Amino acid sequence: MRPARRQPVHPFDTAFSGATLFHRRFVARDETTRHVLQDLIACLGQADVPPKAIANAELILAEILNNVVEHAYAGRAGLIELWLSAKTDGLVCNIADQGQPFPGGAMPKADLPPVSPPDNVPEGGFGWHIIRSLAVGLHYRRRGDWNLLTLEVPLG
Repeated sequence: MRPARRQPVHPFDTAFSGATLFHRRFVARDETTRHVLQDLIACLGQADVPPKAIANAELILAEILNNVVEHAYAGRAGLIELWLSAKTDGLVCNIADQGQPFPGGAMPKADLPPVSPPDNVPEGGFGWHIIRSLAVGLHYRRRGDWNLLTLEVPLG
């Protein structure tokens, strides 16, 4: 008789505070991410979230989700789970994936890449600076096979 195989720990098995506005579980691909972000924008608009908060949430989550696709899964298939909950003063975003963890177990710094305008502006390297500039309460942890990232997007 084989030993029972342990089920993976689901990343968000505790209740969220606030009302869940949006939840998606989707395959990590560029085109899927675009569709999820379009659905998110529509949902937040219907929930009367201020336009500035919607734009910030879209920018932050586009950076994060694209990083998951490009770096955590590095072209492999994998799932992403995204939840947004409402608080009085902001949106709580929870993102989970089973890709590679952050190197060293910590989120990248917000350092900007060297820039030599106008001809040598790098294409990448601005994402974590943008995320850290617009989000508050950033928290990353690894739980079982899951990368868990939580952040808040202020409403004001």
